[in-house]
Amino acid sequence: MKTELKAKFLQHISQKKRDGGFTLIELLVVIIIIGILSAIALPSFLNQANKARESEAKTYVGSINRAQQAHYMERDNQFAASIAQLGLGVSSATANYTYNLDANTSGAVVNAKGIANLRDYGGLVWVGETVGGERTTLAKLCEALNAENEASFTAGASTSCGGDFREI
Repeated sequence: MKTELKAKFLQHISQKKRDGGFTLIELLVVIIIIGILSAIALPSFLNQANKARESEAKTYVGSINRAQQAHYMERDNQFAASIAQLGLGVSSATANYTYNLDANTSGAVVNAKGIANLRDYGGLVWVGETVGGERTTLAKLCEALNAENEASFTAGASTSCGGDFREI
């Protein structure tokens, strides 16, 4: 009886070793699940990467707007005609955006034009009046509703973002 038990035990162990791998169906199911998860996650990841690139433009345009306001107050009511005059250390072109500054006596704008699939931004600075009737500089940061809308604001032309842009 012991030899019969030994033989069955050895047969059982050797059978387990042969059945130890994954079947083709199990592997296909895993590959399909990974494919579905990738199809869901990849667009979300790419969208987050674009948002990170767009945050550069928001930061730069906001900084340029504030610097224009300070420049106007410190330099006899004159807006800076170039980014270099503001002394920010901000380049007029980066890997993702090109920044163009336009200024005249009534206002200043900066247009941030992005590479493909990035939204454009615009910064508007103008001289307005407070509720008490005092003159002061006011600023807006405008964001394109989608990547097809191009920032082409003109200094002093308007104080609104327009239909293709929204104020942020």
